[in-house]
Amino acid sequence: MRIDVWSDVVCPWCYIGKRRLEKALAGFEHAADVEVVWHSYELDPAAPQEPTERTVDVLARKYGGGVENAQRMMDQVEAVAAEEGLLYRLSQTMRVNTVDAHRVLHLALHEGGSDVQGQLKEALLAANFIEVRNVADHATITELATAVGLDPDRVAAVLAGNEFRDEVYADVAQAQAFGANGVPFFVIEQKYGVSGAQPVEVFANALERAWRESHPALQMVSDSDAEACGPDGCSI
Repeated sequence: MRIDVWSDVVCPWCYIGKRRLEKALAGFEHAADVEVVWHSYELDPAAPQEPTERTVDVLARKYGGGVENAQRMMDQVEAVAAEEGLLYRLSQTMRVNTVDAHRVLHLALHEGGSDVQGQLKEALLAANFIEVRNVADHATITELATAVGLDPDRVAAVLAGNEFRDEVYADVAQAQAFGANGVPFFVIEQKYGVSGAQPVEVFANALERAWRESHPALQMVSDSDAEACGPDGCSI
């Protein structure tokens, strides 16, 4: 069974949603048969490569109420994240562009498969929210990518050009075609959509339902008068 997830590496709710999905999978009987594939979504495509503005100032400008109101919003998100074991440092994060991080995530999927891509996704999220590192910085991206097994020369080649940029844009277009108006956005077996960092129970129920429908149980039909095999086997 496959789960496709659209998210951004600078989206705090995307990391929370990732943890909740993982908790649901931990209690899912068929988790070993589930593949999770990550797709690109840029919350702020106009963000600069070099950080020049704090995220808290961006939120203050976007939602109004000044920095104090933005900080309260961040504090609330940090409290939710802490419940999932994530110790965010949101007030220290900066506004940065994520297209290059997404391009290397596509490289990870292409050359290492979904497991390696998942490891890099986790590393990028942790770098931004917990370690407060610049996930637009090519040196940072390269360090994280090579740590999960990608070839440093291949990573450098991707970052030096435009490879996988079209794939990033295609991901965003697909999310919009699905009707997603925000992230995280989860699609299970190309049939069930889950929008937002829903509670673990919502993911668990969606997983069970999708599995049942894609793996229907065999319905046995028998004749009560037919001969049955005994403990010594069946005779012809």
